[in-house]
Amino acid sequence: MKRHSKHMHKAVAATALLATLAGPCAPMVYADATSKLSSVVPVKEIPETPVPESGSSIDLAKQARSAVLMDATTGKVLYAKDAHERLPMASITKIMTLLLIFEAIDSGKLKWTDSVKVSEHAASMGGSQIFLEPEESMTVRDMVKGIAVASANDACVAMAEHLDGSEEAFVARMNERAKQLGMTDTHFSNCNGLPVANHYSSAHDIAVMSRALLAHPEVTSFTSIYSDYLRKDTDHPLWLVNTNKLVRFYDGVDGLKTGYTQEAKYCLSATAKREGFRVIAVVMGEPKPAVRNAEVSGMLNWAFAHYTTVSVFPKGQVVGKAKVLKGKRDTVEAVTQQPVAFVTEKGMRKPYTTEVLLDKVKAPVHAGTVVGKVVVRSGGQTVAQVPLVAKESVDKANFFQGFAKTVKKVVTFGHAES
Repeated sequence: MKRHSKHMHKAVAATALLATLAGPCAPMVYADATSKLSSVVPVKEIPETPVPESGSSIDLAKQARSAVLMDATTGKVLYAKDAHERLPMASITKIMTLLLIFEAIDSGKLKWTDSVKVSEHAASMGGSQIFLEPEESMTVRDMVKGIAVASANDACVAMAEHLDGSEEAFVARMNERAKQLGMTDTHFSNCNGLPVANHYSSAHDIAVMSRALLAHPEVTSFTSIYSDYLRKDTDHPLWLVNTNKLVRFYDGVDGLKTGYTQEAKYCLSATAKREGFRVIAVVMGEPKPAVRNAEVSGMLNWAFAHYTTVSVFPKGQVVGKAKVLKGKRDTVEAVTQQPVAFVTEKGMRKPYTTEVLLDKVKAPVHAGTVVGKVVVRSGGQTVAQVPLVAKESVDKANFFQGFAKTVKKVVTFGHAES
């Protein structure tokens, strides 16, 4: 293979053409700031196979006030109907409540075994509930089960108070997280979706926060439960039945959240996965539960019939080494922060390319620090872009270590690596 040198600045780039949908990936080739950039490897073009027309003429979710169908991996919208209309969302609210709970668990602020004490205020919630009593204590795991399966309003408030001291403080964080996710059509006034002024969202925003919640895979171990008990070995067991009947009656559905109030009508954010392809279907303002379920099923059927996911790299895949300045080591392995994949219409077999962009980072570097990104392109368009993070930490070199490395580089004419 012929090589040529190229001047590089702050970012480090490399391109490797990968195999097509049906074939294995070609070897990944990348360059660092001091190496030569590899030439482009040609990929054999494969003829495209036509698929059934799936343009704007498709008419899904006819009775919903708004609807969105989204690929969970990339966030690509596959279908939309009045997607940004601001509407009451009822218990769909609990998706954001669950997201903050799972993020607290991931950060170490919260543990599944932590005991949550119930206040008078939390116990006073009406609507769907698990009948918490004032001063009762329940584990985080059981609280989450109550929220995910039975849509428990009282458990939401108990968790909000446990995490932030008050429901108001927790709701402020809900709104802040919504801004971070780019949810411009949303405002939360409480943590459970009970009727209240200035509380609304859109089908698009609900799909966005559903996708964020699904980034925590353990959530579906709760939302896929059709029935179970709380307080099973006590004198007051409570049988829970999932408000989302599709987890039992639609193949592949394992979440996510229903909602109903007289104002909002029947809402649902459902997710299903088949052959590695996960879809999010959101409907708002449906007239009846049966209609809601039928129209969401139709949306999912259409998605699985017309689309599929192309997997490029799994989460945690090493795709290169980022340069580390003033560290005990000169490089750190860069891994994918999340799965790298893109959605495509079934039968559309296109070649794609990947480009790895690596930054020079200054020690100390902590595991999980963003050190670059991987970009996937197909048909002249960017179809996926995922951050690359440091696989492990690299401490800052002390004076003697730094001096020794400098001497080594001088001796080896600047080509030494640790």
